[in-house]
Amino acid sequence: MSRKKIALIHTATMLAPALTKLCREALPDAEIFNIVDESLIANTIAAQKLTPTTYRRVAGYIASAEEAGADAILVTCSSIGPAVEAARPLVNVPVLRIDEPMADQAVRLGRRIGVIATLSTTLEPTTELVRARAAAQGKEVEIVQHLCTGAFEAVIAGDTATHDRLVREGLQALMDAQVDVIVLAQASMARVVETLPSSARTVPILSSPEPGIAALKEVVQAL
Repeated sequence: MSRKKIALIHTATMLAPALTKLCREALPDAEIFNIVDESLIANTIAAQKLTPTTYRRVAGYIASAEEAGADAILVTCSSIGPAVEAARPLVNVPVLRIDEPMADQAVRLGRRIGVIATLSTTLEPTTELVRARAAAQGKEVEIVQHLCTGAFEAVIAGDTATHDRLVREGLQALMDAQVDVIVLAQASMARVVETLPSSARTVPILSSPEPGIAALKEVVQAL
């Protein structure tokens, strides 16, 4: 296989090193470059929705990645997922949402699916993604949402203890609601799951990076 070039598009600087590392482990022969713009998520939070301007800017970054020589593009933010889907027809290379394989896995695992987030602007797109992937599989699902109110503000202020406590409480609330599987709308919550004893995890709890990068590997190897 000839050396492939992969673009990762992020809305959080902190995610770039960890996801680049995972990509290099999965595809050691690939060349990887990152595009990061935190204003995309900041503007989405401020507007409480994806605006036409953000749709255009996401499409611009995806087009720029293709022009830079990317053979495949992975977008790592769930909040801008609908803009990613809108931009797919505008380029000639595969464009992946990192959370799509996670949603597919959740639909395979159960009918009653919990979705947890610390931002409403991430909760709603992830919920809609799960519904869409269920429809694509010909399945009906029930989605139970949980927004960890105050957790995002806490972590931004440097209070990771409060953030982690609120996420743990949210996970417990979903498990108490007897969901079959829980989807983390933000990969940043995965570290909280890792602190839970195995006995406390009564249902599968899914995060997006591993299945998302596994899907990227399949796409790249098929090119």
